[in-house]
Formats: sequence, C-alpha cells, structure tokens
Amino acid sequence: MPHTQMPDEWPGYAKELGLSIQRKRNEKGLSQERVAYNANLSRFSYQQLEKGESRPGRPSNPSLLNVMAVAQVLGVTLDQLLPKPWPDLRAK
Repeated sequence: MPHTQMPDEWPGYAKELGLSIQRKRNEKGLSQERVAYNANLSRFSYQQLEKGESRPGRPSNPSLLNVMAVAQVLGVTLDQLLPKPWPDLRAK
C-alpha cells in the first residue's frame, strides 16, 4: 500500500486544528496542563498539538486516538473540533 503524501494544504489545516482546540479549551476555562493530563498526553505533546506543529516548521499529524481524547476532555464531538473544509487527502 503506498504511503499517503502530505497534501499542500495540510500545514494550514494542522494550524487551524490547533487553533480550534485552543479556542475550545479557552471557552471551557481549562489550562493546557489539565487538558493534557486528562487526555493522557504530555504537556509538550499537547502544546505541539495546539501549535499545529510536531517540530518547528513541520506540521503535526496527531493520531485519531489523541484527537478523540482531547475532544472528550473538552466535551465536544470530533465534528465540532475539526475545522472545515477538510483537506482533500485522496491520491492524485
């Protein structure tokens, strides 16, 4: 099975996802530390998720498990958390 190439729009989408998570966290009045702990993530990993980067200049690609855990801690659905429109991930 071929490896999926990162689409050009993914870095922007990863940043938007991070901003969405940050907005929801702020709406709930929660700290990064509290969300990270309750989602079973390290504080550093959670901060990278909110930044939309895994390393400087490299967009994050969080696991579904981690995104679901954060959504549950924030009391929102994945649909409420994921920015729209979704990037087109189909092979070209």
